[in-house]
Amino acid sequence: ILFDNVRVPAENILLGEGRGFEIAQGRLGPGRIHHCMRLIGCAQRALEFACRRSVSRSTFGKTLAEHQSVREDIAKSFCEIEQARLLTLRTAEKMDEVGPKEARDLIAAAKITVPLMAQTVIDRCMQIHGAGGLSGDYFMAEAFNYARWCRQADGPDQVHMMALGKQIIRQYAG
Repeated sequence: ILFDNVRVPAENILLGEGRGFEIAQGRLGPGRIHHCMRLIGCAQRALEFACRRSVSRSTFGKTLAEHQSVREDIAKSFCEIEQARLLTLRTAEKMDEVGPKEARDLIAAAKITVPLMAQTVIDRCMQIHGAGGLSGDYFMAEAFNYARWCRQADGPDQVHMMALGKQIIRQYAG
């Protein structure tokens, strides 16, 4: 779409002339939380698939579920999903209470933490599925790519960590 010489009536301008970027910035926080919720769902679904696979597949005379390393991977994944879920819920709660601008610390924390958690959990679950976890037979390869994409969307993790670190230092050191 190309807009050339378009005129917008004054009563249809949002926030005021020249404030379009500000409007877009105002949507980033809620959008990031939306991605976090989707990623938590992807990780949860991958964990459910891995649990079912662990009881149906046998190696070395016992099910995968009987192997200590598989149990540890499932336990770690469960804990990490719940941590991300709580951070995302707390972030949404703070956004409701004080607005996205005042909740930017938690938004950044969720934006940094949740995609990496999802990528890590989904990777473990893909491993439990063996080569099949990489195929299109399961949703996990696509979900892994989505999680990786989210780590780059709206700026890479490092940019958000740098900004969050600066904000936290200023908050506690005055």
